[in-house]
Amino acid sequence: MENEEIVDTFKLLAALMELHDENPFKIKSYASAAFNLDKLNIPLGTLSIPELEATDGIGKSLATKIHELCLTGTFPDLSTYLETTPPGVIEMLDIKGIGPKKVRTIWKELGIKNKTDLYKACEDNRIAELKGFGDKTQETIKQNLIFEKAQVGKLRYNEAEILAEHICKILKETFNHVAVIGKLARKWEVIDAIEIVVATSNLKEAYNQLNSYDFWENNKKLSSPFAWRGLITDKETPVEIILTSEQEFINQVFVNSSSMAHLLYPTPSGKTLLTIIKDKHYGDEKDIYDKAKMQYTPSELREGGFELNAAASFKLPQLVEMSDLKGILHNHSTFSDGKHTLFQMAERCKEMGYEYLGISDHSKSAQYAGGLYERKIIEQHAEIDKLNIELAPFKIFKGIESDILGNGDLDYDDYVLASFDFVVASIHSGLKMDVEKATKRLIKAIENPYTTILGHLTGRLILRRNGYPVDHYKIIDACAANGVVIEINASPWRLDMDWRYVNHAIQKGVMLSINPDAHEMDGYKDMYYGVIAGRKGGLTKEMTFNTFSLAEMENYLVQRKAKSNQNNIAL
Repeated sequence: MENEEIVDTFKLLAALMELHDENPFKIKSYASAAFNLDKLNIPLGTLSIPELEATDGIGKSLATKIHELCLTGTFPDLSTYLETTPPGVIEMLDIKGIGPKKVRTIWKELGIKNKTDLYKACEDNRIAELKGFGDKTQETIKQNLIFEKAQVGKLRYNEAEILAEHICKILKETFNHVAVIGKLARKWEVIDAIEIVVATSNLKEAYNQLNSYDFWENNKKLSSPFAWRGLITDKETPVEIILTSEQEFINQVFVNSSSMAHLLYPTPSGKTLLTIIKDKHYGDEKDIYDKAKMQYTPSELREGGFELNAAASFKLPQLVEMSDLKGILHNHSTFSDGKHTLFQMAERCKEMGYEYLGISDHSKSAQYAGGLYERKIIEQHAEIDKLNIELAPFKIFKGIESDILGNGDLDYDDYVLASFDFVVASIHSGLKMDVEKATKRLIKAIENPYTTILGHLTGRLILRRNGYPVDHYKIIDACAANGVVIEINASPWRLDMDWRYVNHAIQKGVMLSINPDAHEMDGYKDMYYGVIAGRKGGLTKEMTFNTFSLAEMENYLVQRKAKSNQNNIAL
C-alpha cells in the first residue's frame, strides 16, 4: 500500500469519528497522524511493526494499525465505522462546503443518506431550515453537487493520457494502425471522452475484438458500423473507436484531431482543409498542409485561433520543448508543507540536469501549510547559502510564495520581501470573489515592486473547483506594465494560467514561467504537463522565463531586485 493511501485512510477515519461525534481529542490525534504520515519519505507499507514504532511520530498503537491496514486493507476501528455508516453518507463527506459535523446533522435530522436525496432537499429548501445552515450554505452545497455531477466521467489530461496509452497498447496487438484523436490529441486539460482511430479491413472481426475487452462496455444504441461507442467501466468515461480502412486512416486521424474552426479555414489554396482531405487519401498529415499551401500545424494548436494565419504565412512559432528548460521555480520543502528537505529537492533537481532550483515555501499567513515566519526565513536562507557552496555550480534561489492578502497586499513587510531573490505572489484564501474584486486584488499584488511571478492565476483545481473569475486581459496588461512574469502552474490539477490566454500574454510581451509547484521530488515530473499547456498556447523558448541559463537568471533577478528596491524607495 502506498503512503498516500495510508494517509487518506487515516484522514477518512478522523472524518468518520467526527461524523459519529466521538471524542475530539481522539479525532485530533488521527488527523495529526495523517498530517505527520504525509510528511514521511519512507515507504510505510514495507515496514514491520518495530520499524514503524522506531519512526518519528509513530507510536505503538498507530504502528499496529498501519501494519494491519497494509496487510488486510483495514483495521478494527475503521471497519466498525465503515459498517455503521451508510455508503452514501461517506460519499457526502467529499462535498466541498460542509464538514463531518454538518453531514451528521443532515443525516441524523433529515434521514438523508446519499447525494441524490441531499440535492432534492436543497431544492425543497429543507437544508436552509437546519440550525447552523441557512440559505448561503444550502446554495453552496447545491452548487457543489451540480459541479460534481457535471464532472462524472471526465478525466484530467494526465489521467486520460495514461489510460489512452494503455488502451492503444492493447489495440496495437490486433490492429496495425492506431491513433489517439479528439481533445486528447489536441491536449486539452479536461478530457470528456477517449477517442481513437483504428484501421481494419474487416468491420465484423474488429467489432468482435473490441467487444472482447473487459475494461469497457459497448453501447449498441450509440454505435454505428464505423464507430464503436461505449463506456470505460471503472471511470464512467465515454469511449469512441472509429473504424476505418488503411487508405483512409490519415484522413480520419487528421479530421478528428482538428477543431471545426481549423478545418473550415479558407486556406491559401482556395479550399478549406475539410475540402482538401476529401480530395484523396493522404499518407501523412504534412501532405495535407502542403496541399493547402500552409505550414504543418501540430495537433495541439489546431483550435482555429492564432495558428491559422501564422500557418498560412509560414510563421508558426517554434514551440518550447522540455529540453529548453534550464531550471525549476516555485517548489516547496519541509520548511513549509513539502515532503522533502531542501537538500533532497536540490539534489534531485540537479540530477535531472537542471542548472538551478527556485525554492518558494509558503508565507506566514498560510499557517495551514506551515508558512514561514521571519525567524524561519533566516534559518532557511542560511541553509541555502550552505547548500549553494556544496552543490556549486548548481544554485538554489531564495524565493517565497507570498500569499496575496484580501486587500491585495503581499504577506510580509517590504524589508522581508527584499531579502528574497524572487517572489511568487499567489492567492490561497478568500477565493469567493466576483470578477471585479478578484481582478483588483491581483492587480494590486502585481503592482507591488517585489512581485516577480504571479502564481496560479485563477486558483482553480481541475475537476475539483472552478477558479475565481478574473479579467485575464486586464491582468495580462498589468503584468506587461510592471514586468511581472505569469506562471503556468504545471500541476495537472491546475494548469493555471489557462492555455487559452497564453498567446495573448506573448503578444503583450509577458514572459511565462513553467512551474511545477512541487511539494515533493516527484512533483518535478509535472513540468511535462506545463510544457504541453504552454505549447498549446503557442509558447516559445524565448518567452519562457525558466529557459534562462543560470547566468541569465542570476543577472535578471539581481537587476529586478535592484529595480524593486528603487521603486519601493520612490513610493
